Amino acid sequence: MSSLDGKVIIVTGASRGIGASAAAALAKAGATVVLTARDGTLTEQVAKSIGPSASSRACDVSDYAAFAALVADTVSRFGKLDALINNAGVIEPIASIAESDPAAWGRNVAINLTGAYHAIRAVLPGMLAAGGGTIVNVSSGAAIRPLEGWSAYCSAKAGLHMLTRAIALETAGKGIRVFGFQPGTTDTDMQVLIRASGVNPVSQIPREKLTPVALSAESIVYLCTPAADDLNGQEFSLNDPSFRARVGIA
Repeated sequence: MSSLDGKVIIVTGASRGIGASAAAALAKAGATVVLTARDGTLTEQVAKSIGPSASSRACDVSDYAAFAALVADTVSRFGKLDALINNAGVIEPIASIAESDPAAWGRNVAINLTGAYHAIRAVLPGMLAAGGGTIVNVSSGAAIRPLEGWSAYCSAKAGLHMLTRAIALETAGKGIRVFGFQPGTTDTDMQVLIRASGVNPVSQIPREKLTPVALSAESIVYLCTPAADDLNGQEFSLNDPSFRARVGIA
């Protein structure tokens, strides 16, 4: 029996990178996964590559009504929803505050913070009514450390960090497990944009030094299992040796 047999899990930002890898790992662990991202064509391709336990639906997390409809459809199809992997995110704009485009800055927050809230708002009432559920918010070291040119991203992830804590506070004793997960500098398409920008020290990290997405996926699977129950309400970094040891990452 796999560790997540019978679980139904929505993964946002699942068309590539950490989201796609996490969806595949969750399915391998026995879960039924619903992949969603703005790029419906690419997300469908990822779902097909995973197999019959995966399905997809195009959805922009910045549109609350659309995401609420996705959640309702998922529950209608599978009878429940056990977990949300809140992974959708963008890095742009990479620019100094004085030179940044206000619309792009707002769009970043609309996806990275408001979009994450939309997903949580859509799933939380049902989880509370069912007596439990898991939310994994994919955070960042940028949530607690400012970086040049990333004012929108850092601000949004800092908000997500506090949102994780707020969920833990408001749902204590109600069966909700919520975690913040910082994957670190991971080998994704986002890092391609970061390296191209040449802004701040993160852009100078060679690709061969980046963390494979599989390690983030493995960590997310772990957080969805009962083995992480005692970590509820906390945020963890993949760079933390004690967390890596718990997950079983060398």
